[in-house]
Amino acid sequence: MKKAIVSVINDLSTDQRVHKVCTTLEKLGFDVTLIGRQQRASLPLAERSYKTKRMFLLFEKGPFFYAEYQFRLFLYLLFHKADVLVANDLDTLWSNYKISKLKSTYLVYDSHELFCEVPELQNNPKKKNIWKNIERKIFPKLKYVFTVNDSIGKIYSEEYKVDVKVVRNIPLLSNQTKIENVSKEQLGIPSDKKIIVLQGAGINIDRGVEEAVQAMQYVENAILLIIGSGDVMEVLKKMVNDLKLDSKVKFIGKVPFQKLIQYTRHADLGLTLDKDTNINYKYSLPNKLFDYIHAGVPVLSSSLVEIKKIIDEYEIGDCIASHEPKHIADKINGILRDENKAALWKKNTKIASEKLNWENEEKVLVEVYSKFL
Repeated sequence: MKKAIVSVINDLSTDQRVHKVCTTLEKLGFDVTLIGRQQRASLPLAERSYKTKRMFLLFEKGPFFYAEYQFRLFLYLLFHKADVLVANDLDTLWSNYKISKLKSTYLVYDSHELFCEVPELQNNPKKKNIWKNIERKIFPKLKYVFTVNDSIGKIYSEEYKVDVKVVRNIPLLSNQTKIENVSKEQLGIPSDKKIIVLQGAGINIDRGVEEAVQAMQYVENAILLIIGSGDVMEVLKKMVNDLKLDSKVKFIGKVPFQKLIQYTRHADLGLTLDKDTNINYKYSLPNKLFDYIHAGVPVLSSSLVEIKKIIDEYEIGDCIASHEPKHIADKINGILRDENKAALWKKNTKIASEKLNWENEEKVLVEVYSKFL
């Protein structure tokens, strides 16, 4: 069997896109190994049909973390045979590129975002220049590149004159039937209130979560579930305490994606409120949008280009005009009160999921990876 080593810098447990890519490669006939890292707070990794390896690193953040990860990844790839190397995002590309040249191995790059435009780099020009220099040196030499939506694909194609194929991060249609239905009581969420959900692996600054919490002061007969982790979680918990919103906002924390679906299915409304504060967020198409669609949950979103395009095309929700908390609350209350419109949007998510699913998206992957077999 042809061997594929897929590398990512996260801890594997909640990364749905990389898991789906690995299963697609496995179906094609590749012997797949997924490599990432293990943090002290990492969730146990559920058993998977392909091989996984999580490296425990001495450092968990900062320049020493990135240096240690690149060195460890380089050594792993150096001493393990692979016919195809798959680098996910810029923070895994350098090691994969060097090994692909050293061993004359096929290299595929999957960019999940405009890496050099993330907020964490905007306030640190020195760090941004380091990553941008790596990108400029390697990207124009790449032959097989994927990204997550048309806007990002166009930006990369125009900057580096490379053919960038789009594979959106959409759930498997067949996945929904494999997940056990669990009651609200079993999940510890109230059965007598409307459920609003805001989920994500990166609940960070400028994601609109602070305003969503503040909006809950004015929302009637509903509870907001915040599911995931990120760098504003402590700020949010303090805000909930200060505003006395303990009965209206519940923090679930980071959970495996199989369990995440169980929560999402019970929601009456899903929020995705990223702000247009940087080019990366402006053109984002977050996973949670498609998770909501597949769970049959109407969506309230900020008016970002790629998200609004989906909402308008399939009529599955509405967009906010601003991030003012009272405005967000008015939108939420209006949606939760209008049961007829909510029912129509919910019906339309079913139609949308039959078109927007991994079974359709993976055809682009199959076309490329079949060349390596």
